[in-house]
Amino acid sequence: MGQARIQDQKPCHLSDLILRPYRESDRRAGFDVYYDAVHNGAARAYTPAQRAAWAPLDGFRPETPDKMLDMVAIVAENPDQPGRLEGFFAMERNGHLDLAFVRSCWMGRGLAQNLYDQLYEWARGADLTRLHTEASHLARPFFERNGWQVDAPETITRDGVEIQRFRMSHIIRDTK
Repeated sequence: MGQARIQDQKPCHLSDLILRPYRESDRRAGFDVYYDAVHNGAARAYTPAQRAAWAPLDGFRPETPDKMLDMVAIVAENPDQPGRLEGFFAMERNGHLDLAFVRSCWMGRGLAQNLYDQLYEWARGADLTRLHTEASHLARPFFERNGWQVDAPETITRDGVEIQRFRMSHIIRDTK
């Protein structure tokens, strides 16, 4: 996957972004996107305790292996601030969409759709027949608009705090 440029209609801090594959050097910037998306973007759906358990302030661990290097991952980089990411999506090669986050200022403005579209095209080209994910309350409507279905709600526990999410799937093509 090469780079693609998208125009944003209402700039957050810029007028356009560069979509490109994830690089190892994006790791810290990716955590910053994740932290902002959870603590600011998910504030209307999750309590402060849930958000703190989901994305702890000290959650960045540079010593652990970077799992995104083994995935198909797309980032949205701010060309006016090199190294600053505005969002990212990452999918395991088996069709598990593991990570889907955009900064809170980009939520509902088309960035997630552009990142998703790139990964969806990769999945189709890789002849995957089914995608699956665990979606938050905020991500669920996004996935449903893209043809996904809820397979089951589930509650996970992190640091003793329960967090509800939804197991979801999407059939790319029927194998029957």
